[in-house]
Amino acid sequence: MALNSFSTGKDCQVVVLGPFGRVDLDHVTGFESRQMTAAIRVDRMDGTMLGAELPKGWEGAFDLERGSSAADDMLAQIEQSYLAGTTPAAGTLYQYIDEVDGSTSTYQFSTVVFKLASSGLYKGDASVKQRLEFFATSRSRVS
Repeated sequence: MALNSFSTGKDCQVVVLGPFGRVDLDHVTGFESRQMTAAIRVDRMDGTMLGAELPKGWEGAFDLERGSSAADDMLAQIEQSYLAGTTPAAGTLYQYIDEVDGSTSTYQFSTVVFKLASSGLYKGDASVKQRLEFFATSRSRVS
């Protein structure tokens, strides 16, 4: 339950269902998503401007402190499947947001593909930061 009159990062949980099953990502430190659109603008001869934003999917990313091989393993499986000549199935993401009124909003990202944008920098006593990016064809409210 949200403790403020606004949402914070602690109010969000994300579940990843990769092409080969659920992926439990340890130490997620950030999650972002953004809608992609194709802009259409019409400049009528009478000077009136019209516009539309056509939905073109969603993209986003997870920031991780590497606590397990989960992200590496998922992408290795996807890559091996591709190299073996098969097309891996797309995944699904679920985002759960604890709202300030005590309710929970659930959003489903469909037909998700993943990219390990950074597998991490291994250096001395520093933690290993990873970045997992995704593209989804759509996002819908489940509850």
